[in-house]
Formats: sequence, C-alpha cells, structure tokens
Amino acid sequence: MEGLKIGGHNINNIRYADDTVLTADSEEKLQELLNKVVEESKNKGLELNSKKTESMIITRKTSIPKCEIKIEENTIKQANSFKYLGTQITSDGRNHQEIKSRIAQAKASFQQMKSIMTNQMRY
Repeated sequence: MEGLKIGGHNINNIRYADDTVLTADSEEKLQELLNKVVEESKNKGLELNSKKTESMIITRKTSIPKCEIKIEENTIKQANSFKYLGTQITSDGRNHQEIKSRIAQAKASFQQMKSIMTNQMRY
C-alpha cells in the first residue's frame, strides 16, 4: 500500500513497540490504510482504541484542512501536534517547538548540576 516517499522508499507506517504512525499523501489513502490495519488487527484478536488514536495533517499552509478519519463509525480526533518516541511532531512540519523544549530541558539539567560543575575542587 502506498505511503510517502522518504529517501527513495515508500513508507506507509513507522512502528516501535505498540506505537504506530501511518503515513499517506491524502485523506482517502490514510483512511484506506487505517481500515486495513483495523481489519488485520481484528483478524489477530486485537482492537484499535479510537479514543487513543489521532490524525494530523502536515502542511506549510497557515490554515489546516479538516480531516475526517474514522475507525469504524468513530471519527478520530485531529491533532495539531503529538509526541512520538519523545519527539514533538507538529502540523506545520517544523521543529521550533522541539528545539525550544530541548533547550529548556538542557537548561534545567544544567541548573541541577551547576553547583557541581562550577564548584572549585581542592586537592
């Protein structure tokens, strides 16, 4: 099933443990891919939780189009951003929020270690 071209490869899902990201270049293709995942999950005795599932459109446009993706009859929430494996993914495709977050984390870590790092040791 077609996904996005990344590095010359067709990628339609990214998985780690029980976290999965599905990718498609249109709402219709994403719905088709999700339907297939739901069907295959059911065949294995698993069920996707529509309350824990979100969709997101990544675009550089200032207004983000509405996306109506469903798991069976339940429309899933459309997010503006989400965290995947500790990294913030935003609908504008930029990483400004992630950079700010990591700088803040580094500052907080430095503040905790400041007394150790700036202490004059005497031998």
